[in-house]
Amino acid sequence: MVFFAEAYFSAMLRYGVFDAEGKRIGRLQDIYVRSHERFPEITRLAVRLAHSKQDVLVPWALVRNASPEGIRLDVRLEDLLPSPAEPDELALRTSLMDKQIVDVSGRRLVRVHDLKLGAVGNRVLLTHADVGTRGVLRRLGWEHFFLGVCRLLHVNFSERLIPWEHFEMPGAKGELHMDRTREALQRMHPADLADIAEELSAPDRAALLGAMDEEVAADTMQEMEPQALVAAVNELPDEQAAGLIGEMDPDAGADLLADLPEDRVQALLARMEPEEAEDLRKLLIYQEDSAGGLMTSEMVAIPAGIKVSQALEVVRREAQELGSLYYVHVVDTEDRLVGMLSLRELISADPEATVDDLMTRDPISVTPETGQVDTAKLVAHYNLLALPVVDEEGKLLGIVTADDAIDAVIPTSWKKRIPKAFAR
Repeated sequence: MVFFAEAYFSAMLRYGVFDAEGKRIGRLQDIYVRSHERFPEITRLAVRLAHSKQDVLVPWALVRNASPEGIRLDVRLEDLLPSPAEPDELALRTSLMDKQIVDVSGRRLVRVHDLKLGAVGNRVLLTHADVGTRGVLRRLGWEHFFLGVCRLLHVNFSERLIPWEHFEMPGAKGELHMDRTREALQRMHPADLADIAEELSAPDRAALLGAMDEEVAADTMQEMEPQALVAAVNELPDEQAAGLIGEMDPDAGADLLADLPEDRVQALLARMEPEEAEDLRKLLIYQEDSAGGLMTSEMVAIPAGIKVSQALEVVRREAQELGSLYYVHVVDTEDRLVGMLSLRELISADPEATVDDLMTRDPISVTPETGQVDTAKLVAHYNLLALPVVDEEGKLLGIVTADDAIDAVIPTSWKKRIPKAFAR
């Protein structure tokens, strides 16, 4: 097989296809590649037969040569046998052209205007995606005209080619897969993944979330705008949606459930672990714009009177299940909040000292009914990383973290623009 060094897919679609005797049998309609390779290899062609709307799939191994003069096969038309595509093969025209795909290197969603193919030894590979204006002009047949104008004006009109290895590859039926770029996506910050997800349609957004590791998907969901998140969850089956919501912080999970229909909420809770479901049910009883609606049950509480060494054992055990840990809360035998100390204070203290000697007594707290704005003001005024929430008897119910409290005064879309202190 002879193939020129490189070619654009849009140009190849204009090629005629000829059989072994030189008879024109049709034109190229599509190209199939093996989807899960770093640079996908061409496996077969879809040829639209002359004077017919029928397409026939031809194995790439039957191609003698391919050039702007046309594609020449090694067999006669009469000898062509049906050659169905394999499950892992992808049609470039129907599955990629004009589609949005994830550029994991640029942490963005881009639209494919054209595709570049190149010969490597005896193989022909998909090497780049053209996501720039030149790709659009090339498909319209205007590229050379505009390049000539740019040369006259001494204007640089460069291509925007991105190596295919930097893309997340759709599967053979259009669903999103993470096999090849899962590690790269894992390194992206959830806020970047959320921005990408929000640009997708609801079904594709759901496919993106469903294909990630649950922990990464849950972090991403917590960064998404509520409307986009609800639309994505509505596309997910109950079992999958329940698993992802169960991985979210309880307060974020409860906020999401509050935006769903009651029958869907009950269906999702029924599929969760009993402990997770119970935590969410407790949070759902509070108004969304109250401290109770903002709080999370993920915190560390230790009994009053124990030694620092004992408290550290509790922290080590429970911290494994927490996304973050700011303070350690001290409660009495009735679970009433009696004190609070920072993790730094606990770590640096004498192991034989008691937590009662270190803790701040009667810490600032709010009730579940405290308004969102008032809660945010207290967090800001006292420069707190988290604010405990107690009931009317003083029993510790949960905490409101500073980032959740700040949502009261800064919209989510603005908060995303704030530099992340611990970006991945």
